[in-house]
Amino acid sequence: MQLFPLETADSGSPDSIGVLAASSIRLKRYDACLLPITEHNLPWARTTLATAQGILHTPVLGLVRNLKAAALNDLCALGVADFIRDPPCPEELRVRIERLLADRRYHMASLISNTGISESARPYACQPPVAITQEALCATILDRSGHELEAFAVASASRCATSAESFRAAKSKVIERFERAYITAALGRHSGNIAMAARAAQKHRRAFWALMRKHGIDAAPFRCDSTPNRTIDR
Repeated sequence: MQLFPLETADSGSPDSIGVLAASSIRLKRYDACLLPITEHNLPWARTTLATAQGILHTPVLGLVRNLKAAALNDLCALGVADFIRDPPCPEELRVRIERLLADRRYHMASLISNTGISESARPYACQPPVAITQEALCATILDRSGHELEAFAVASASRCATSAESFRAAKSKVIERFERAYITAALGRHSGNIAMAARAAQKHRRAFWALMRKHGIDAAPFRCDSTPNRTIDR
Protein backbone atom coordinates (compact mmCIF):
# COMPACT_ATOMS: atom_id res chain seq x y z
CA MET A 1 0.00 0.00 0.00
CA GLN A 2 1.36 3.40 -1.03
CA LEU A 3 0.12 6.86 -0.02
CA PHE A 4 0.52 9.90 -2.25
CA PRO A 5 -0.20 13.39 -0.84
CA LEU A 6 -2.45 15.63 -2.88
CA GLU A 7 -1.23 19.20 -2.93
CA THR A 8 -4.08 21.48 -1.89
CA ALA A 9 -4.71 25.08 -0.99
CA ASP A 10 -5.21 26.12 2.61
CA SER A 11 -8.63 24.95 3.83
CA GLY A 12 -9.28 28.48 5.02
CA SER A 13 -9.06 29.78 1.47
CA PRO A 14 -12.33 30.11 -0.51
CA ASP A 15 -10.61 28.50 -3.52
CA SER A 16 -9.90 25.31 -1.57
CA ILE A 17 -13.55 24.17 -1.52
CA GLY A 18 -13.25 22.97 -5.12
CA VAL A 19 -10.09 20.93 -4.61
CA LEU A 20 -11.77 17.49 -4.86
CA ALA A 21 -13.79 18.42 -7.92
CA ALA A 22 -10.73 19.96 -9.59
CA SER A 23 -8.62 16.87 -8.79
CA SER A 24 -11.21 14.30 -9.93
CA ILE A 25 -9.25 13.35 -13.07
CA ARG A 26 -5.97 12.91 -11.18
CA LEU A 27 -7.70 10.90 -8.45
CA LYS A 28 -8.96 8.34 -10.98
CA ARG A 29 -5.46 6.87 -10.92
CA TYR A 30 -5.81 5.94 -7.25
CA ASP A 31 -7.89 3.36 -5.42
CA ALA A 32 -9.22 5.79 -2.81
CA CYS A 33 -8.97 9.36 -1.55
CA LEU A 34 -8.08 9.66 2.15
CA LEU A 35 -9.62 12.90 3.42
CA PRO A 36 -8.60 14.12 6.91
CA ILE A 37 -11.65 15.54 8.72
CA THR A 38 -11.72 17.04 12.21
CA GLU A 39 -14.16 19.22 14.12
CA HIS A 40 -12.13 22.23 12.99
CA ASN A 41 -12.34 21.65 9.23
CA LEU A 42 -15.74 19.95 9.20
CA PRO A 43 -17.55 22.87 7.46
CA TRP A 44 -14.84 22.92 4.79
CA ALA A 45 -15.11 19.14 4.30
CA ARG A 46 -18.90 19.36 3.89
CA THR A 47 -18.59 22.13 1.32
CA THR A 48 -15.81 20.37 -0.58
CA LEU A 49 -17.74 17.09 -0.75
CA ALA A 50 -20.93 18.86 -1.86
CA THR A 51 -19.02 20.61 -4.63
CA ALA A 52 -17.57 17.30 -5.84
CA GLN A 53 -20.95 15.53 -6.06
CA GLY A 54 -21.39 13.94 -9.49
CA ILE A 55 -17.80 14.83 -10.46
CA LEU A 56 -15.55 12.76 -8.20
CA HIS A 57 -15.71 9.01 -8.93
CA THR A 58 -12.90 7.90 -6.63
CA PRO A 59 -14.20 6.56 -3.28
CA VAL A 60 -13.54 8.90 -0.36
CA LEU A 61 -12.34 7.43 2.93
CA GLY A 62 -12.66 9.84 5.84
CA LEU A 63 -9.73 10.03 8.26
CA VAL A 64 -11.69 11.39 11.22
CA ARG A 65 -10.91 12.73 14.67
CA ASN A 66 -13.29 13.96 17.40
CA LEU A 67 -16.44 13.78 15.27
CA LYS A 68 -19.90 12.95 16.59
CA ALA A 69 -22.36 10.51 15.04
CA ALA A 70 -24.46 13.29 13.49
CA ALA A 71 -21.43 14.64 11.66
CA LEU A 72 -20.50 11.17 10.40
CA ASN A 73 -24.04 10.61 9.08
CA ASP A 74 -23.92 13.98 7.35
CA LEU A 75 -20.61 13.09 5.70
CA CYS A 76 -22.02 9.76 4.53
CA ALA A 77 -24.89 11.61 2.86
CA LEU A 78 -22.34 13.84 1.14
CA GLY A 79 -20.47 10.89 -0.39
CA VAL A 80 -17.92 9.57 2.12
CA ALA A 81 -17.79 5.80 1.55
CA ASP A 82 -16.17 4.77 4.84
CA PHE A 83 -14.32 6.11 7.89
CA ILE A 84 -11.18 5.31 9.81
CA ARG A 85 -10.06 6.88 13.08
CA ASP A 86 -6.98 9.09 13.24
CA PRO A 87 -4.26 7.99 13.87
CA PRO A 88 -4.95 5.07 11.54
CA CYS A 89 -3.67 1.53 11.73
CA PRO A 90 -1.97 0.77 8.37
CA GLU A 91 -3.37 -2.75 8.26
CA GLU A 92 -6.90 -1.57 9.02
CA LEU A 93 -6.57 1.11 6.33
CA ARG A 94 -5.46 -1.49 3.79
CA VAL A 95 -8.37 -3.79 4.65
CA ARG A 96 -10.94 -0.99 4.42
CA ILE A 97 -9.67 0.12 1.01
CA GLU A 98 -9.68 -3.46 -0.26
CA ARG A 99 -13.27 -3.85 0.96
CA LEU A 100 -14.31 -0.68 -0.86
CA LEU A 101 -12.74 -1.94 -4.07
CA ALA A 102 -14.33 -5.38 -3.68
CA ASP A 103 -17.75 -3.83 -3.13
CA ARG A 104 -17.28 -1.66 -6.20
CA ARG A 105 -16.24 -4.59 -8.40
CA TYR A 106 -19.20 -6.66 -7.20
CA HIS A 107 -21.64 -3.84 -7.81
CA MET A 108 -20.35 -3.07 -11.28
CA ALA A 109 -20.32 -6.78 -12.21
CA SER A 110 -23.98 -7.00 -11.19
CA LEU A 111 -24.83 -3.95 -13.29
CA ILE A 112 -23.07 -5.32 -16.35
CA SER A 113 -24.67 -8.77 -16.08
CA ASN A 114 -28.18 -7.44 -15.38
CA THR A 115 -28.41 -4.29 -17.46
CA GLY A 116 -25.30 -4.09 -19.59
CA ILE A 117 -24.33 -0.69 -18.16
CA SER A 118 -20.59 -0.07 -18.21
CA GLU A 119 -18.64 1.31 -15.27
CA SER A 120 -18.01 4.61 -17.02
CA ALA A 121 -21.74 5.26 -17.18
CA ARG A 122 -22.15 5.57 -13.43
CA PRO A 123 -20.41 7.27 -10.52
CA TYR A 124 -18.95 5.32 -7.63
CA ALA A 125 -21.51 2.87 -6.29
CA CYS A 126 -21.29 3.93 -2.66
CA GLN A 127 -22.08 7.55 -3.41
CA PRO A 128 -25.66 8.41 -2.41
CA PRO A 129 -28.18 9.64 -4.97
CA VAL A 130 -28.69 13.39 -5.32
CA ALA A 131 -32.03 13.21 -3.46
CA ILE A 132 -30.35 11.93 -0.30
CA THR A 133 -27.83 14.75 -0.40
CA GLN A 134 -30.60 17.30 -0.84
CA GLU A 135 -32.54 15.84 2.08
CA ALA A 136 -29.46 15.97 4.31
CA LEU A 137 -28.82 19.61 3.44
CA CYS A 138 -32.45 20.68 3.68
CA ALA A 139 -32.85 19.07 7.10
CA THR A 140 -30.08 21.29 8.49
CA ILE A 141 -30.45 24.29 6.17
CA LEU A 142 -30.66 26.87 8.99
CA ASP A 143 -27.30 25.70 10.36
CA ARG A 144 -25.46 25.85 7.03
CA SER A 145 -22.90 28.51 6.21
CA GLY A 146 -23.07 30.73 3.16
CA HIS A 147 -20.17 28.84 1.56
CA GLU A 148 -21.95 25.50 2.01
CA LEU A 149 -25.20 26.78 0.46
CA GLU A 150 -23.27 28.37 -2.40
CA ALA A 151 -21.38 25.14 -3.08
CA PHE A 152 -24.59 23.14 -3.10
CA ALA A 153 -26.19 25.63 -5.50
CA VAL A 154 -23.18 25.34 -7.81
CA ALA A 155 -23.32 21.54 -7.72
CA SER A 156 -27.08 21.55 -8.40
CA ALA A 157 -26.65 23.96 -11.29
CA SER A 158 -23.89 21.80 -12.79
CA ARG A 159 -26.11 18.72 -12.69
CA CYS A 160 -29.06 20.59 -14.19
CA ALA A 161 -26.88 21.92 -17.01
CA THR A 162 -26.34 18.36 -18.24
CA SER A 163 -30.07 17.57 -18.29
CA ALA A 164 -32.68 18.35 -20.91
CA GLU A 165 -34.33 21.01 -18.71
CA SER A 166 -34.27 24.65 -19.73
CA PHE A 167 -32.42 27.21 -17.63
CA ARG A 168 -35.69 28.67 -16.36
CA ALA A 169 -37.14 25.28 -15.39
CA ALA A 170 -33.95 24.15 -13.63
CA LYS A 171 -33.59 27.45 -11.77
CA SER A 172 -37.23 27.34 -10.68
CA LYS A 173 -36.84 23.80 -9.34
CA VAL A 174 -33.72 24.64 -7.29
CA ILE A 175 -35.33 27.79 -5.83
CA GLU A 176 -38.54 25.89 -5.02
CA ARG A 177 -36.64 23.22 -3.07
CA PHE A 178 -34.69 25.85 -1.15
CA GLU A 179 -37.80 27.86 -0.24
CA ARG A 180 -39.71 24.79 0.92
CA ALA A 181 -36.82 23.52 3.02
CA TYR A 182 -36.12 26.93 4.59
CA ILE A 183 -39.76 27.67 5.47
CA THR A 184 -40.24 24.19 6.92
CA ALA A 185 -37.05 24.43 9.00
CA ALA A 186 -37.93 27.93 10.25
CA LEU A 187 -41.40 26.84 11.36
CA GLY A 188 -39.95 23.79 13.06
CA ARG A 189 -37.40 25.85 14.96
CA HIS A 190 -40.06 28.30 16.20
CA SER A 191 -42.76 25.71 16.99
CA GLY A 192 -45.07 26.87 14.22
CA ASN A 193 -45.07 30.53 15.29
CA ILE A 194 -45.27 32.29 11.92
CA ALA A 195 -44.46 35.75 13.28
CA MET A 196 -41.29 34.56 15.03
CA ALA A 197 -40.20 32.44 12.05
CA ALA A 198 -40.69 35.38 9.67
CA ARG A 199 -38.78 37.71 11.98
CA ALA A 200 -35.87 35.28 12.25
CA ALA A 201 -35.83 34.93 8.47
CA GLN A 202 -35.87 38.72 8.15
CA LYS A 203 -38.94 38.58 5.92
CA HIS A 204 -42.24 40.42 6.22
CA ARG A 205 -44.90 38.20 7.77
CA ARG A 206 -47.14 38.50 4.70
CA ALA A 207 -44.28 37.47 2.40
CA PHE A 208 -43.50 34.52 4.69
CA TRP A 209 -47.17 33.53 4.72
CA ALA A 210 -47.27 33.79 0.91
CA LEU A 211 -44.38 31.32 0.66
CA MET A 212 -46.20 28.95 3.01
CA ARG A 213 -49.29 29.05 0.77
CA LYS A 214 -47.16 28.69 -2.36
CA HIS A 215 -45.67 25.42 -1.12
CA GLY A 216 -48.72 24.18 0.77
CA ILE A 217 -47.01 24.29 4.17
CA ASP A 218 -49.24 24.34 7.27
CA ALA A 219 -47.89 25.69 10.57
CA ALA A 220 -50.23 23.57 12.71
CA PRO A 221 -48.13 20.36 12.74
CA PHE A 222 -45.17 22.31 14.15
CA ARG A 223 -47.10 23.70 17.14
CA CYS A 224 -47.21 22.19 20.61
CA ASP A 225 -50.73 21.58 21.91
CA SER A 226 -49.77 23.01 25.29
CA THR A 227 -48.70 26.37 23.88
CA PRO A 228 -50.93 27.26 20.93
CA ASN A 229 -50.28 30.50 19.06
CA ARG A 230 -53.86 31.27 18.00
CA THR A 231 -53.59 34.92 18.98
CA ILE A 232 -50.55 35.48 16.76
CA ASP A 233 -51.15 33.07 13.87
CA ARG A 234 -54.81 33.02 12.97
